[in-house]
Amino acid sequence: MAADIDVLQGTLDMLVLKTLTWRAMHGYDILDWLRRTTDHALRIEDAALYPALHRLEARGLVESEWGLSANNRKARFYTLTPAGRRALKAEAKVWQRYVDVVGKVMTAAQEDPA
Repeated sequence: MAADIDVLQGTLDMLVLKTLTWRAMHGYDILDWLRRTTDHALRIEDAALYPALHRLEARGLVESEWGLSANNRKARFYTLTPAGRRALKAEAKVWQRYVDVVGKVMTAAQEDPA
């Protein structure tokens, strides 16, 4: 089994926005979805998630409201805003460009010495 992967700085916000594209979720559901979707390969701590959610909310990219979780516990549910959808689309383009550029470096053949 491969080692766990730490989330690269700056990508957690994008991952959270993507997670919320389908439905409102509370923090534990967000972590659970990300862990399951990545086959538990990403190492995401609660201590990193909640500041990210607060940061996204302060930027108007997500909204929150109190509700009851599946086990009838009070929880804050987060919803993606239209601004959050636009930010996710823009960030996904930047991320894909980054992946493409790094991929070129990692798959480059050795150049002939000059």
